Amino acid sequence: MKFAIATDLARLTPGETIEENLANLVEVFQTAEECGFEMGFVGEHHGHEYTIGPNPFSLLTYVADRTSTIRLGPAVVCAPYWHPVKLAGEATLFDHMSGGRLELGIGRGAFPYEFSRMADGIEPDAAREALAEMLPALRGLWEGNHAHHGKNWRFDQTTSCPRPLTPEGPPIWVAARNPESFRLAVENRAHVMVNQLGLGYEELVSLNERRIAATKEVDNGFEPQMMTLRSTHVGANEEEVLMAAETYIEHRGHFDNLFDTGGEVVDGWVAFRDPRQYGEPAWSDPNIIRNNQMYDTAENMIPRLRDFEAAGTDVYLYLVPPRISHEEHLESIRRFARDVMPAFTEESK
Repeated sequence: MKFAIATDLARLTPGETIEENLANLVEVFQTAEECGFEMGFVGEHHGHEYTIGPNPFSLLTYVADRTSTIRLGPAVVCAPYWHPVKLAGEATLFDHMSGGRLELGIGRGAFPYEFSRMADGIEPDAAREALAEMLPALRGLWEGNHAHHGKNWRFDQTTSCPRPLTPEGPPIWVAARNPESFRLAVENRAHVMVNQLGLGYEELVSLNERRIAATKEVDNGFEPQMMTLRSTHVGANEEEVLMAAETYIEHRGHFDNLFDTGGEVVDGWVAFRDPRQYGEPAWSDPNIIRNNQMYDTAENMIPRLRDFEAAGTDVYLYLVPPRISHEEHLESIRRFARDVMPAFTEESK
């Protein structure tokens, strides 16, 4: 099993500056690179301070200039917010500028708050249609002389410039949840990124079953890898683990506002909705959070990750959770690399 890391640029309080957050984000990626993580990702988000990513390629270029080996990509670019010709060119330009390190994550988008403000207020179903159009268009543009006449975009014969470093273009990872998105990924020779959301291990097993079913249905000889994202923190002891899990409640209370088209966001600041008053236990009980996410000691985390590997995880995506201090993040990443990763990386040698 390989390991990747994901984090976002964010301001949680007015006293924080973008410059401070940029420095912290870069240090996370530099630390991950030193510790042996193979990939790093940032998101695309619009219109709020909680996750800032108006163009992930700009942020990734900043990181690429300050790292050397870690592969980098968006997780994910939101298909309905991009024109295929622009995305194909932006992606390949970044691949050239980073020395061939791009891993391109792409999805339909996640937050209804953003859907209602981007792409003329697109509906989630229309966003799925945009993803279905985008994937073959990217492949065609990278190959060259590609014309597209679909529902969302129409253009005559066009070639992506710059051309990709390899004929097939950079690796693509599709954010997949429903069976259709798994099928789209396999049809377009793309790997899959999955997220159990607030659910437990059984959901990961189900997601892998959807991957297996799509691979059999499409039957084109392509075997997609599966990358599994979990909010992750390695505590030194049980007390530290539960304290970290408590911070997830605060995170979820802001996060949920963005799943409402009328979510309360004032001057970019996302309001807090207390999950303990309205949410399910998966969002508000620290003991459930620690198990459904990946908040644990290193000793306990190893067998849990073996279960992830048995359920089809090829790449474990360590999501750096907000609401924990930068210094604690760095210590957790180092603990994970020192005490957890060798149990898997040594086996693969």
